Amino acid sequence: MIPELQKSAVEPVDREALFRGIRRIVVKVGSGVLTAVDGLNQAVIESITDDIAELRRKKVEIILVSSGAIASGLRKVGLKKRPESVSQQQALAAVGQSSLMRAYEEAFGRHRQKVAQILVTRDDLTHRRRYLNARNTLLTLLSWRIVPIINENDTVVVDEIKFGDNDNLSAMITCLSEAGLLVNLTNLDGLFDKDPRVHEDARLIDVIDKVDRRVSGYASTIPGFLGKGGMASKVKAARKVALLGVPTVVANGFKAGILKRVLKGEAEGTLFMPRPVSLCHRKHWIAFTKSPRGQIVIDKGAETALLQNGKSLLPSGVKEVVGRFSLGDAVLIVSEEGENLAVGMVNYHSGDLRKIMGVRTSGIEAILGFKHEDEVVHRDNLVLARQLDEGDDLCQWRG
Repeated sequence: MIPELQKSAVEPVDREALFRGIRRIVVKVGSGVLTAVDGLNQAVIESITDDIAELRRKKVEIILVSSGAIASGLRKVGLKKRPESVSQQQALAAVGQSSLMRAYEEAFGRHRQKVAQILVTRDDLTHRRRYLNARNTLLTLLSWRIVPIINENDTVVVDEIKFGDNDNLSAMITCLSEAGLLVNLTNLDGLFDKDPRVHEDARLIDVIDKVDRRVSGYASTIPGFLGKGGMASKVKAARKVALLGVPTVVANGFKAGILKRVLKGEAEGTLFMPRPVSLCHRKHWIAFTKSPRGQIVIDKGAETALLQNGKSLLPSGVKEVVGRFSLGDAVLIVSEEGENLAVGMVNYHSGDLRKIMGVRTSGIEAILGFKHEDEVVHRDNLVLARQLDEGDDLCQWRG
């Protein structure tokens, strides 16, 4: 065993008790699980939908985040590998998405259950109003007992608004839906201490208490043939979800009945434990869904106020404004030495902030002719680096 990672060696984790009472689950299925040599893996799709149908009969709500559109299109068009061109990937997604949804409709139709397709970009979740609209749509579908099937809108997405991979998307959907568990189905049995595709002596890690640099180092950065995330992106997603106070299980999607066994508390895959002190959903959204549009460099006094006294950021503490951003955008808050201290939502446009930086709050209106707020970033819209319980840089946390 691996004592520094495997808590169950001395303190067994009662998975059944941990999962008991969870009524909403996000299930993410990767391309490597869904596709076969000649197209979509219909047997796997039917196995997963069988599990979901049975869980739904037990009043468990399931949200499915599914890859596979580009992979399905690749098979239909007859290409042998995923192209590098964005336009070609978008075209493949357009070809493959209908086949993917038809496969799900037919599989769930065997159980007389309906499905709904939701295609999103990161831009849809970055803006608070659109984020809440997406949430309302999702909850309405669940109330109608319809299975939402979510995928990134690959046909229109550009680099600036990409999630990066569907593992990251699944973490955002877990936050948006306030689900109690994320199950990430892949083509491996879970997280190993070495890449099992290369090392015969690789050992499966049953339980991860906390994702740190050592755990991240175990994750393979080699993606599958059709996917693009690899195990590293699954570990990042589990870390983000843990900060909501939500557990994650990474398990083998090829195993028949895998979802039922996971929910029964059987020792399937790798369990990532939730953090004991979690972020509220709004701050989690600020930290992990909104993309930073710029930086604000602050002086020592402001740094002390933020880190030690729990205060908001005022214009008097701002030393420099980097980049262009608008009111409501996320920005990184940086020390004079260049250390990323926090991320938060700003109350002023970058151009206006340059005019009032270093100024007391009483002087804002005289300079701008108006005043939105006293604070540049209010503490309720601020997430400190140390709150994320990880030694990585804030930019890296975004995945």
